[in-house]
Amino acid sequence: MLQVKSCGVIIFRQTPELSFLLMKHSHRYDLPKGHTEEGETEIETALREMWEETGIPREEVQLDPDFRYEEKYFPVEPRFGNERVEKTLVIFLGWIKQNFPIAVTEHAGHEWKRWHPPHEIQRFTINPLLAALLKHFETHTLPRV
Repeated sequence: MLQVKSCGVIIFRQTPELSFLLMKHSHRYDLPKGHTEEGETEIETALREMWEETGIPREEVQLDPDFRYEEKYFPVEPRFGNERVEKTLVIFLGWIKQNFPIAVTEHAGHEWKRWHPPHEIQRFTINPLLAALLKHFETHTLPRV
């Protein structure tokens, strides 16, 4: 079975309130993420995809060195001849230094969601990621960005 990896960033801001960025498709939410390219590290992929899909420059985001979320699932991928693949998703936590206008390029839109756990937004990927972030926030202080 073909193995593929996709990396991205969940972006948080502290003002005007603690909130996180979700990208919108017509029928679901997503994160700025994408497949790794030859020679890229996970972080390089995540930051490149964040910039390509939101317009937020890498230097505007401070990554949390203590958070890395990983999930495996088995989707059918049209880009690979509609074959089922083993997909590894890696998400990093990023803190935006200032409010930055979002330039949507690959999604129908975006939405800043207020942090108010527990979250019931989307059963796959989003809810488990937010649950992992809640555990992380219980043992780590929020950065000063």
